[in-house]
Amino acid sequence: MNLRSDGQLDPAVLTVAAAVTCTSLVQYLTARATESELSSEAVCWIILPFLFRLQAKPSTCVPPLGDVTPSKRPTGTLRLWGPAVCIAALSFSKTEFGAVVCLFPLATPLLFKAHEYIQSRSGASRYENHKEGALTRSFINTFWGSLLSAAVAVYSLAAWDVKAATIAVIPFAVLVGLFTSLKPLMGDQGRLYNFPLELEDIIRPVSLRIVGFLIILQFVDIWAFGLPGIDGVLTVFLGLAKALSWYFAVQTTRYTPWSWRIVTVIATFGLVATRDPFTRPSDTQGFLDVVASLLALVQTIYMLPKHTKQRALLWVLVLVPLMPYLANMVAIRAAESAAQQLASQHPGQHPVGKLMEKAKADIDNMLSRQSKTYDQAVKEYKRRYKVDPPPGFRAWYDFAVKNKSPIIDDFDTIYQSVSPFWKLSGQEVMDVMDNAYNTPYSELWRCTFRGETAKTECWHPYRKFDRHLTLLFDQVLGDLAGVLPDIQFVVNHLDEPRVVFSSDQDPADTRFALADMSQKPAWKELTAPCSSSPKPNDTVAKSIETFGLPFVTSAASSLDICVNPSYATTYGLFTSPVSLRLLTGLVPVLSTGAPSTMSDILCPSAAYIESGFVYDPSRDIPWEEKSNKLYWAGSTTGGYASSSAEQWKSFHRQRFVSLTQNLNPKPHTYLRSLGNGAISTVTSPFLNSRLFSVFFTRFQFCSPSSTCRAERSFFRTKSYADKDEAFGSRLVFDLDGNGISGRYYKLLASNSAVLKQTLLREWHDDRLVPWVHYFPVSVGMEELPELVMYLTSTEEGRKKAREVADQGKEWWGKALRERDMGVYLYRLLLEARKHGSARHQ
Repeated sequence: MNLRSDGQLDPAVLTVAAAVTCTSLVQYLTARATESELSSEAVCWIILPFLFRLQAKPSTCVPPLGDVTPSKRPTGTLRLWGPAVCIAALSFSKTEFGAVVCLFPLATPLLFKAHEYIQSRSGASRYENHKEGALTRSFINTFWGSLLSAAVAVYSLAAWDVKAATIAVIPFAVLVGLFTSLKPLMGDQGRLYNFPLELEDIIRPVSLRIVGFLIILQFVDIWAFGLPGIDGVLTVFLGLAKALSWYFAVQTTRYTPWSWRIVTVIATFGLVATRDPFTRPSDTQGFLDVVASLLALVQTIYMLPKHTKQRALLWVLVLVPLMPYLANMVAIRAAESAAQQLASQHPGQHPVGKLMEKAKADIDNMLSRQSKTYDQAVKEYKRRYKVDPPPGFRAWYDFAVKNKSPIIDDFDTIYQSVSPFWKLSGQEVMDVMDNAYNTPYSELWRCTFRGETAKTECWHPYRKFDRHLTLLFDQVLGDLAGVLPDIQFVVNHLDEPRVVFSSDQDPADTRFALADMSQKPAWKELTAPCSSSPKPNDTVAKSIETFGLPFVTSAASSLDICVNPSYATTYGLFTSPVSLRLLTGLVPVLSTGAPSTMSDILCPSAAYIESGFVYDPSRDIPWEEKSNKLYWAGSTTGGYASSSAEQWKSFHRQRFVSLTQNLNPKPHTYLRSLGNGAISTVTSPFLNSRLFSVFFTRFQFCSPSSTCRAERSFFRTKSYADKDEAFGSRLVFDLDGNGISGRYYKLLASNSAVLKQTLLREWHDDRLVPWVHYFPVSVGMEELPELVMYLTSTEEGRKKAREVADQGKEWWGKALRERDMGVYLYRLLLEARKHGSARHQ
């Protein structure tokens, strides 16, 4: 170790090391305690003047920074307000917008130009001001060198979030204002006086003003956005760390001719070096974190004068970003090796393979059973439903055959939706529909299908846009002019399902009640029919060994909320629905999706034919060119987030993003091969974040605004995502929002394999088969890390993933076309006409 002659470390090295350490600690804590930002900032500026009061006078051994004669300059009240306003504004923008992300990297080249401008105005030459610096003519400590470092850091920090990079303009402008405010306090060469008396005279009055501003902003924040969840101990500790960071950062300017530029370089290092590599979604970002940290550290070291011989000791700080990065690389390689070992030693024994094998047999049996003639279709209809087919069944059969429908017999979804109305007359059904439509705030559309023209007209008490209802019916039933009579029906306007009716209620009782359950727990009301619901039979599914992981072995059991009480607190519709207008009673409402206990009549969603959700093959790419990872980007729909004990963390979308961004402290479970040839499970906090590209792009349905802020600060966000960006990944995720997901068919039609999580039944449930057309994911998602690891990191798994991708795409082209929706809606209207659930005019 190269010590000074008196055996002590150079004060410059100690000060810079302390500044880097404190700044890194601040960034590490701030990333995990965003809500304490304003309060901790106030604590910081209360403590900071006392630190400078305790400061000893500069040692005589410290080399002078030039021929600057200290003299006190007037620090008028108005001049002191400038830095106070700027720093308070910066703190507020950090709290509300996370705008600190790109501030410090960009500040260094800005300060370089500002300093250069002051030099030119003061007449000082570049050589005179830099003669004490190292490598004055090198690329490192120049405008272009700092700009290169800033570019790498911004790219790494912003994570392709255009909004995060753009919003940095706010604190960027604040920094310009701060520098302008400090200009009257600077010497002729643009250097802030470094002597304790002058500095204390500046810090103390500025500090009081900053604290005042921050207190006002804190009250404004509480009044406008609600009381933040602040941990008092953490706030004080973070405030102390900030104060020490400022203190040591200011002290570093005493040892370098680069003045305040070294402060922003140190802050850049702390900001980038503390990024957790275990949460980074790509190798590039993880590597760039290290590169940006190294560039900032190089600049910091070479900003010290050449005669600071012990500055080489600062290179040890490279371990701050490097060690976690290397640990992450080792963990990734070990996990991939373990997954490959399991697949090679136990081929075909992974639960995914066994579930796929069983599902293929199921769909082969289903297709082989479909009727080949009209007489077979009539016979099968009578066998299933114990009644004769409705009038016009022959025309429907011919229509289905003409349109090459692969499904002729499996329309149990229609039977389950319509059969409760069979005991009512047509007039009774019409009366119920009229009463429901005319009930205030029922949010129902009343539609009439004109049989002669095969056109549909819809009305709403006060809305104009029908969410493409008429487009759907006109487009998929346009070939049926003159085939059906006029038929009236009501359609749900909202995303959420509407109707709860228990089978033990008297169907002849046509009374109903409308209750607004928006933003209220709805589990009790939605599970009321459970007492009379039959339990699903999953005996065959239980024969498949899943080693304790909740792979979906039975779609019926997974969807049945009556046998899954844990869903009460893990799904937004049950905990805090956005707009649930619950109809309790037997009301014939068409909806796009509903949980197992609800009685909505299921129909295709108009979203599936809207331009933004229609598959465009020109935007897709071959499987071989896709990234070997799971992709999802979307908004925080699915539940209304309030400030109640961070309830939003239990919503299904938030839980999914939290898991895939590695923000969840719970350990994950993986399958491993034991030495004796058996398969067992292991738990580990490790998650290979490189296998997930998952972001929220918009935060909505949250109040007060502090809840939205808490969500923004908790998750990594992406301000924009192209609607077809999912096509770049081999695995794509789809899950419910407030209602069904409109992008589902587009994903199935692509060259990617779909992983689907849902609790909503849809019209296509009779024809889509899990483990053949898509990979089902449980609501709890405990199996997701193992599932994704297997599908991406083993040769066997990659083959299975491509197989499902190809099967889903092929089946979409056969069974989920617009003409297939037409076959379904035709059958639905036929059944409704026969059994009185719509008027025959």
